[in-house]
Amino acid sequence: MRCLVVYDISDDRVRAKVADACLDYGLDRIQYSAFLGELTPTHRRELVKRLRKLLGKKPGKIQLFPLCDHDWARRDEIVQEK
Repeated sequence: MRCLVVYDISDDRVRAKVADACLDYGLDRIQYSAFLGELTPTHRRELVKRLRKLLGKKPGKIQLFPLCDHDWARRDEIVQEK
């Protein structure tokens, strides 16, 4: 299932590790603090566990949103080329 991961983390080191973890799971960066990609339920659980451990007791917020095909097809996208 497609999954959107977004985060707001002030600690540069933790933020970089979260981004690396998302890349390790094959997610594509779509914004500075947003990743999107296909995750199996098992990989999603593993990633949540890993991200929780990386954040530890540092302030921050990480959200994972599963997106079904129906919702994905209904998305609006605006792309402005330079």
